[in-house]
Amino acid sequence: MITKGRCALLFTVLAIGFLCGSALAREYYVATTGDDENSGTEANPWATLQHAVDNVSPGDVILVKPGTYAGCQIAESGEPEAVCTLKAEERRSVAINEVGPRGRRGTNLEVGSRERPVRYWVIDGFEVTNARRWGIALLYTEYITVQHCYVHDCGSTGIFTAFAYYPKIQYNESCRNGEHGIYQSNSGDYPEIRGNRLHHNYACGVHMNGDINFQPGDGIISHAIVEQNVIWENGTGGGAAINMDGCSDGIVRNNLAYRNHASGIAIFAQDGAEGSSRNQVYNNTIVTAPDSRWAVVIPTSWHDKPNPTGNTVVNNILFTPDSETGSIFVWGAQGLAQSDYNLVVDRFTADDGQQIISLEDWRGEGYDLHSRLATPEEVFADVAQDDYRLRPGSPAIEAGIAVAEVANDLDGTSRPQGGRCDMGCYEAAASAEQQAPAAETTDP
Repeated sequence: MITKGRCALLFTVLAIGFLCGSALAREYYVATTGDDENSGTEANPWATLQHAVDNVSPGDVILVKPGTYAGCQIAESGEPEAVCTLKAEERRSVAINEVGPRGRRGTNLEVGSRERPVRYWVIDGFEVTNARRWGIALLYTEYITVQHCYVHDCGSTGIFTAFAYYPKIQYNESCRNGEHGIYQSNSGDYPEIRGNRLHHNYACGVHMNGDINFQPGDGIISHAIVEQNVIWENGTGGGAAINMDGCSDGIVRNNLAYRNHASGIAIFAQDGAEGSSRNQVYNNTIVTAPDSRWAVVIPTSWHDKPNPTGNTVVNNILFTPDSETGSIFVWGAQGLAQSDYNLVVDRFTADDGQQIISLEDWRGEGYDLHSRLATPEEVFADVAQDDYRLRPGSPAIEAGIAVAEVANDLDGTSRPQGGRCDMGCYEAAASAEQQAPAAETTDP
C-alpha cells in the first residue's frame, strides 16, 4: 500500500526530475571566430552550424553570431515540450550562402531525414541566399517552424517542404527565387503559412501541391491555413499568387495579392489526387496586373481527377484590369458552395471559360446576390502607391458579412470596427482614435 508519506516522497522526486529535465536545456553559440573543439558557450563558441545541430539535446537553443556560414542538415528531433531552436542572434545578421557538409539536393538549410521524421525545431531569423535549388527545405518532418527568415535569389524555391506535416512558415520574406516563394508539397497536412512577404518570384508566391505521384501520401494537402500574407509581382513564368493543386478543407483569409502576373487564387488539381474542395476563401484583396488571368479561378481538373467542389468565396475584393478575364472563373455550379459579399468587376464565367458573363447574369447562376461592382480608385487609399487600405467612403466598408473564421484583418485589427465587417483584407477603423499604426505582419 502507498502511504501518504510515500505519495509525498514520490511527488517530490517527480517534481525534482521535472525541474532537472528543464534545467538540462542549454544555450549554445556559433561564431565565425569559433572552433568546433570548443564547448559551445558564448565565451568559447563553435564554428559551424552542422556541428551545432549535431550536438544539442531537446530543448536546447543555438544562437548564431553575425557573419556568413555554410548551411547544415538537421536530422535529430526535439520533443513536444522541449523544442530545439536554431536562431540568428540578430535577425538578418547571419547569412547562409552555401550548402553545408551534408548538403543534399542543393539546399542550404535542410531539416529532415529519410530514416525517420524530424520533429520539433524552430528556425529563426536567418538570411538564406544563393542556394542552387532550395534555400530552406523541410523534408519528411512534423511540427517544424520557419520564421523571420529572409530567403532570396535561390535557384528554385525559397522555402520548400515535402511530406511536412504541421509546419509553420511565418513572418518570412521570400523573393527573387527561380520558382516559388513558398512551396508546400506532397500530402503534407495542416500547414500554416502566415504573415509572409512574397515577391518577385518567377512562379507562385505560395504554391501547394498534394501530388499523388509521390508516395507515401494521399495526394491531398488537407486543412491548410494561408493567412495575412502580402504577395506581389510574382508569376511572370506562370503560377498564381496562391496556387492550390489538390488542397482541400483549408482556409485562405486576409491575404493581400497585387500586381501578380498570373491568377490571384487558383483552386484546382493537376498533380493532386482531387480538385481542391471545400476551401474557405474569406476577406482577401486581389488586384492583378494588366497581363494577368482571373482573380479567383476554379477550373476543371487535369488528368481525369475529380473536379473541385464546394468552395466558398466571401468578403473578398477581386479586381483584374484585363478585359478578357474577370473576378471569378469556375468550371461549373458544383465548384462553388457559396460566392457572395464580394467587391468585383463585371466579368465572370460559370462554364469553364466558354463564355464571359456580367454580374447580372452571374447572379442568375445563384452567386453574388449581395456583391457590388466598383473600381480600385473608388475602393483603395492610393492604388498608385500600392496602398490597398480602404479609403474613406469606400464601398467595401461595412459591406461584408460576419464570418466566424475571420476575427481580425491582415494587420491584426479586430473585425468588425463598425456595425458590419468590411470586405477585403483590411478593416477600416471606426474612428480617428482607432487609426494608430498597425503592427508589422513580418513580426508577431
